[in-house]
Amino acid sequence: MKKVTIFTDGCCKGNPGPGGYGCIIKFNGEVKELKGGEKLTTNNIMELTAAIVALQALKEPCDVELTTDSQYMKKGMTEWINGWIRKGWKTASRQPVKNKDLWQELHRLSKFHKVKWSWVKAHNGHPENERADALANEGLNFI
Repeated sequence: MKKVTIFTDGCCKGNPGPGGYGCIIKFNGEVKELKGGEKLTTNNIMELTAAIVALQALKEPCDVELTTDSQYMKKGMTEWINGWIRKGWKTASRQPVKNKDLWQELHRLSKFHKVKWSWVKAHNGHPENERADALANEGLNFI
């Protein structure tokens, strides 16, 4: 199975407001960058979208380390999602899970690929996280 490293970030100017996402995909010495945006979105939607876009770009099942600065996404995929599924996509307080469609797609993709979810502190000088952040901000130009 190919080993791939992915770095993702999302941004939003106003929350909700215009937002962007950025992804860096590294494989075998090659680097691919992806970015995009939406006119009206939230920061969390853009964080999830960045991971979805990056994982969808992989053409075959891969062994992926995906690094994000979003605790929401990392905890969602490593701590919360199985409970949400068990509870019919309800939170611990019995409320519907926000962004359910995006979580379902991330869950599907994480079954297709073997994904290790990693977290890095935002705006802390991590080169790929800083680049993913720059790509997310550039993504605002696409809307």
